[in-house]
Amino acid sequence: SSGINAEWPLRPGDLSAENICGKYPGKAGLTMLLHLVMKVGKLLQPTVVYIGNAEKTFVKKVAKNDVTDPKRLKKELPKIIKKMTPEDRIVFVGTSLTPWDADVKSLCQCYQKIVLIPRPDYASRYLLFKELITRHGGRLAPTLDLSSLAKISDGYTPGHVLTAVKHVLTERRIQQLQRKPLTAAEFVTPLARIDPIYKEEEEQFKAFYDKTTMGKKRAQLLKGEEE
Repeated sequence: SSGINAEWPLRPGDLSAENICGKYPGKAGLTMLLHLVMKVGKLLQPTVVYIGNAEKTFVKKVAKNDVTDPKRLKKELPKIIKKMTPEDRIVFVGTSLTPWDADVKSLCQCYQKIVLIPRPDYASRYLLFKELITRHGGRLAPTLDLSSLAKISDGYTPGHVLTAVKHVLTERRIQQLQRKPLTAAEFVTPLARIDPIYKEEEEQFKAFYDKTTMGKKRAQLLKGEEE
């Protein structure tokens, strides 16, 4: 979301339930919030409006400890998206770690496309570590075995890799690079604190995707090729 909303200093382009919780209360407040988002979005277009944990908008059962009023946008979000025209260069992007918690039909009716992002393979993880380390102030050195990092990080997402890189590359550590180059071992501890995407969870994502409109179209295309 940080990359998506880089141009929104006060995050008016973030409609995640956690971000709008307690803001612009009531029906009139919600109408005003969406009006402002669309107005600012059109002024700054092309614009991306981000919705984290997008499944919450159409969640089948709200958790008892969820105080964010997650279904607040359930009726209004599809309405404003439906009213948009090609001239409105605004894109709504939702991300989810548990899309199966939502009503699939409602989710598909709201979002034009649902994309399943697979776990990165070895080559992708190698490039991720290389790019993110240099981007966040690190230096590549002979002591840094990127190949080993790419191997042991199987099952981790790009977000997990970014979290590990940020954990290691503090301002203090960056200042020490000249006399103390980076090693692969430094990234193992922060990675170990994160649960990777296990095979069972990956299958759960695939099962959900098969129920979506795009998933069904993909299945039909594959079936046609086999015939």
